[in-house]
Amino acid sequence: MENISRRNLLKTFGLTAGGLSLFNIDSLAETADNQEIVIPNDERYISLDKPVTAIVLGAGNRGNVYGRFALAFPNELDMVGVAEPIPFRNDRFAKSHNIEEKNRFKTWEDVFKVPKFADAIIISTPDWLHYGPAMKALEMGYDVLLEKPISPSMQECLEILAMAKKTKRIIAVCHVLRYTPYFKKLKEIAGSGQFGKLISVNHLEGIEYAHMAHSYVRGNWHVAKDTNPIILAKSCHDLDILRWIIGKPCKSISAYGSLTWFKRENAPEGSTDRCTDGCKVEAECPFSAIRIYQKEKQRINVLDVTDDLTKQSDEIYEKLKTSQYGRCVYRMDNDQPDHYTTSMEFEGGTTVSFAMEAFTSFEHRKTRLMFSQGEVWGDMNQIQTYDFRTKETTSWKANEQPEYKNQASGHGGGDYGLARNFVQAVAQNKPELLTSTIEASIESHIMGFMAEKSRLNKQMVEVKI
Repeated sequence: MENISRRNLLKTFGLTAGGLSLFNIDSLAETADNQEIVIPNDERYISLDKPVTAIVLGAGNRGNVYGRFALAFPNELDMVGVAEPIPFRNDRFAKSHNIEEKNRFKTWEDVFKVPKFADAIIISTPDWLHYGPAMKALEMGYDVLLEKPISPSMQECLEILAMAKKTKRIIAVCHVLRYTPYFKKLKEIAGSGQFGKLISVNHLEGIEYAHMAHSYVRGNWHVAKDTNPIILAKSCHDLDILRWIIGKPCKSISAYGSLTWFKRENAPEGSTDRCTDGCKVEAECPFSAIRIYQKEKQRINVLDVTDDLTKQSDEIYEKLKTSQYGRCVYRMDNDQPDHYTTSMEFEGGTTVSFAMEAFTSFEHRKTRLMFSQGEVWGDMNQIQTYDFRTKETTSWKANEQPEYKNQASGHGGGDYGLARNFVQAVAQNKPELLTSTIEASIESHIMGFMAEKSRLNKQMVEVKI
């Protein structure tokens, strides 16, 4: 029998002194040199004679992501219109993109009261306001870039798909993870067959504790019936990626999870309705709005405060006195689960364990693929493989693509990768260029709706596409 030291054995199986860690890849890092993940330029892309023109519906966080792409690559995308009911956001976006006054609108409905004046509509309105503008944009002949989730209603999702087919317009859904070097490499490995049959997958999405408090306890997605269940609002990215990597449809799903921590019975003694009301435990609370927004300046774009640093802190504090973002996380009317686990079986027998967790220190994904002849680890920064036959380990570093470094693209470069893919599809009038088509997105959305049905009814649910 081959002599294997305890140290090498621990490295091989991802073990630590404390036991087995399904998602720990650090134990292998010292044994392998990181290679760069090289994503070749898409030969189907062309240089554009003129930029694609677009109107943004909703100039909040996601609208400004694509706005920044237009500013970084003005020869590819030009924002010529905006609809945004909040004057601060409307003014800021219009000024950044030199949008004419006649092309500034208060609501999405106002945009469609005038003749078509751009190539595309970018829909980054709240989830429950996707259906109306999507249907009208397609009807008027616009191509559409639609933020995920498509809609809180499965029926509305299907109707948008039907309208896209009827009008023969291009519509892409913002599943940006497909465009990252990390997930592209995982798909390449899974599809290569180099490690045999894909037997099972473990996938973890760490929301990060402050992000959970911001978006799903205090924020716009804190009540499921008013927006989307968290499995769709946050994790339709992950359902889409799992379906994409596995390459086969999901057949059944079981889901578990609940709201465990962010409830009134867990409120610390001495806490108050707002963090600004003299809360006695505010200074030590990890979810303190004063800490997150005023001191650490995290996610302050939702507060619509000045960029003037001499005034910003005072404005933030005043906003915390009146907005939902200043409320105690234990005294909200939230109902979204803070932990959510799904078990899935795909066609061909591949099984998946997917966990979405609020209580993590990190805000990214970790993935483990188990094949018949090898194993793959990943954490969005690094990918490592282990071949059972040769005992060889290979490692890649998942850097952003060079053209997006030092840019404001989020999701590991995926935001700008998506924007460029959409621009090329529109400019060439070739929907086949799209990676995240609405047809593919509908399938992962159905998985999400079925997962929520399973969780609420406490039963395994068949997924019928």
